Amino acid sequence: MDKILEAVVMSSYPNNVKQGLVRRVIEAAKQPMDSEQCWSMLELSTKLYLTGDTKYKREIGKEVLEVYGHHHPEEFEEFFNVRFLLSLLQEGYGPLGKRSHYVLDYIQLGLQFVLESPSANSIFSLLRIEVLRKVCERPSPKQCAKISKLLTQHPQCIPTGKHQLLFCQQLIRCIGQFQCVSEGEEEIMEFLEQVNKVSGLLQRIWRTQSSAILPSLKELFTIISSTEEQEAPSNALASVVQFVPLELMDGVIRNLTNDDSITDVQMMMAIGRMIDWVSWPLGKNIDKWIIALLKGLAAVKKFSILIEVTLSKIEKVFSKLLYPIVREGALSVLQYMLLSFQHSHEVFHLLLPHIPRLVASLKKEDSNSATSSLEQLAELIHCMFFRFSGFPDLYEPVLEAVKALPIPNEDRIKHLLGQNAWTSQKNELACFYPRLASKSETGKIGLINLGNTCYMNSIMQSLFMASDFRHSVLNLTEGNSQPLMTKLQWLFAFLEHSQRPAISPESFLSASWPPWFTPGAQQDCSEYLKYLLDRLHEEEKTGKRIYQKLKESSLMSQVVEHHYLNKTLIEKMFGGKIMTKIRCLKCLNVSSREEAFTDLSLAFPPSDRSVHGSTPIRPVEEIGPQFIEPPENAGQLMGSPWIQRKAPMASDHASPSVLVETLGFQEPGEAGNPIRGSDVGVDAAKDPLSTFGEQECAPKDSRSVPDLINYFLSPERLTAENQYHCEKCASLQDAEKVAELTEGPHYLILTLLRFSFDPQTMKRKKILDNVSIPVVLKLPILVAPEETEEVCRPGKDGAVPGSAFVTVVYDLCSVVVHSGISSESGHYYCYSRECTDTVPNRQPQDGVPKPASDKQLDFEIQWYLFNDTRVSFSSFESVSNVTSFFPKDTAYVLFYRQRPGRQSCLLHEALAEADRLHGEPSLHKDLMEAISKDNILFLQEQEKEARNRAAYISALPKSPLWWRDLDRDKDDDSSSGGCSPAAGGGGAGSFHGLVF
Repeated sequence: MDKILEAVVMSSYPNNVKQGLVRRVIEAAKQPMDSEQCWSMLELSTKLYLTGDTKYKREIGKEVLEVYGHHHPEEFEEFFNVRFLLSLLQEGYGPLGKRSHYVLDYIQLGLQFVLESPSANSIFSLLRIEVLRKVCERPSPKQCAKISKLLTQHPQCIPTGKHQLLFCQQLIRCIGQFQCVSEGEEEIMEFLEQVNKVSGLLQRIWRTQSSAILPSLKELFTIISSTEEQEAPSNALASVVQFVPLELMDGVIRNLTNDDSITDVQMMMAIGRMIDWVSWPLGKNIDKWIIALLKGLAAVKKFSILIEVTLSKIEKVFSKLLYPIVREGALSVLQYMLLSFQHSHEVFHLLLPHIPRLVASLKKEDSNSATSSLEQLAELIHCMFFRFSGFPDLYEPVLEAVKALPIPNEDRIKHLLGQNAWTSQKNELACFYPRLASKSETGKIGLINLGNTCYMNSIMQSLFMASDFRHSVLNLTEGNSQPLMTKLQWLFAFLEHSQRPAISPESFLSASWPPWFTPGAQQDCSEYLKYLLDRLHEEEKTGKRIYQKLKESSLMSQVVEHHYLNKTLIEKMFGGKIMTKIRCLKCLNVSSREEAFTDLSLAFPPSDRSVHGSTPIRPVEEIGPQFIEPPENAGQLMGSPWIQRKAPMASDHASPSVLVETLGFQEPGEAGNPIRGSDVGVDAAKDPLSTFGEQECAPKDSRSVPDLINYFLSPERLTAENQYHCEKCASLQDAEKVAELTEGPHYLILTLLRFSFDPQTMKRKKILDNVSIPVVLKLPILVAPEETEEVCRPGKDGAVPGSAFVTVVYDLCSVVVHSGISSESGHYYCYSRECTDTVPNRQPQDGVPKPASDKQLDFEIQWYLFNDTRVSFSSFESVSNVTSFFPKDTAYVLFYRQRPGRQSCLLHEALAEADRLHGEPSLHKDLMEAISKDNILFLQEQEKEARNRAAYISALPKSPLWWRDLDRDKDDDSSSGGCSPAAGGGGAGSFHGLVF
């Protein structure tokens, strides 16, 4: 019968004809027959099954084997013996070079017919040994899957005892070497199925023998932590972890992170490779294990490992958000990595260029998964904005991308940041603050944040960029008796000459620390500035002054010279004077008091008061980028200083009051037409939005700096509970109080009083109103008649004879921005530029040279953004628009520098003379030596760091270029179906790129 069957199978008849003949042979096989005939048929069917060159032949062999197993069990058991199976497993079947690949399938098929036979135990014992040997030979994924299928169906064949533990470990070794060599989607799906069969076998063993779990995991860790492997272990190992019971997680992680035999390099290698597992599709709990290990490392303060791994892997994890199949796990890992990396902006800033593209891709996908991920991503981004504020130029494209998505409230943000921080002790991460390899491309140097000291850093950078003040400080002589000023000199010198990208202001902080400030807490930068300037002023004033006096102009009168030389440096640079006058409305008696100031604190008008309804005595002007021409009647005093604060009736003539005068930008060729106070009624107002960059972005009712000065200088009626005690009347009377500037400071500091006390919440709240900032400001200064001729010489833009006001022009040079909603929290950073007296070389017009004070506004002067250690180029446009894009980022302290001319002529000439004689400030010997030594030390530190980092980084597992995922998404917009990022599937190429 076997000859007949072989002839039929090998014939050239059509398959349907063959099938009929084979069916007869099989029916005949169900009848009783002798052992020899059975043996012959079993040999033929074995040959067909194992070496058949077509699927049809193998199917016939299988069918015949099953018939003989059912109907001739004794003969089948005799044929399917231990010796035969050993030969199959060790030597194979078929000619050399063409051994059958179906031996394991054959054994699995035959086992079902010998389970109850006396030889069954012998066969099981043989298979327990042979499957262990097979696994140790590292079979292919396909063969390994066949072993797993065999053992899953026949668990009696699974090795036992010590062999079982060894089997699990060797099976994990096999998985670590699995590679999918094909890029076809069908082949990839087949590979994934094979991996799941193998890892499923491990799960089965662990369920029945839980003692095998920990040794198996130890073997897994040995594989992924190895630094000797030529080729990285397969991501298929992720399939093993998903079956480890989560209740074992805490113990496993604790043992790993506290094992002293595991080196940092090994741990970094392991966690790096685990993070790569986010690419593995269909895996469960992989993200939980990755996050748990990261938290475990934080618990034992392995911050250097966490930092290096996060920096090297964050972009790859981020790119996996493109793929729905792994998005959920990748997003969980990304959230923890970002929210825990709170000591530096480095990691978040790595992602900034890629966020807009990812957001666009997720919006295009338009699925529930994409929508949910977008909302979580937006929440994550706003947490990062909150934690690392002060980068408006970098954040603007990202903010634009997520502007339509929900914004979490501050409590939610604080909860997320507090919940995920590596440590609650910030000083534990002090040595890990951003390691900047070199100076900023701007050439400027940053200041290290010593724990919520951004309030000091922003003020110090603003003072440093005040070039006249900086030069004066640097020119101090050696050995002076002003300790705080000496420390300031050292700080400025290092900011000027250090090779470090950022320096620590620790020494100056300890010296200038207001005693009521709480260490480590956020403070008010304006309060710190006032305290600092007052300390410096008092230190010099009390006789410790040894500051080298600037040579004064010989044109000065002795009185003026004596007055000037008696001033401290702080008075010379920041000191101004303000006259407060109170007029009794009954007897019309006027009392006045003059006070010195170093800054003007500008309150916001009440919300029920018109923004432009204030009525100051003399206009403050806001000027756009144009030539400044002296107003014909700039110094003319308009009307009485005592103005009734009410709007004129329609029938009234124009009020004689003078509003803040603002000059907006003008188009080239347009005639200058500044609005004169004499031409404007109380209700009439110049639109403050004409300042640079505000025409489109500012709200219609937004305030401007001139508005606030206007309000500050406007008369105030003292009535009811606020009545004034008139000495002449000897009783309380209604009165009117007015403030007038009588001396303009060289550097005008304006503090916008944004923090007010809320009696309902008993906390200070912040006024978030956008305030437009003019780049040039004209300030009215009241000058006594006898001083007018002394101060305002011919050719200067000043007052006409007999007038009381002169106009002083100020250029904006620094803006300190507060980001946040409370003075006790948030972040400070500053924009600065270096304003000087350099006058552009311009040809005379009509033979008459232009005065130096009427120079063209130089918008080419570079703006810089100082944010602790980071310094970058910026622009006035960014200064103007920062609150429009980031509503919690508001201008708080402004520095303006006075232009030469008018009141400032004496100081400017003295400074110019000092610059001419001394040029760049020359530092004393001790200071120069200290800077040189520190620069050498920094270079040595850089060399050592480079060596250590190279050794550290070389240990990190190499992974595919992460950006290919993003580039593929960009280039494959036209693809559809499958597993593409947009469709939820993807072409073969993208799927292979995802997993492997």
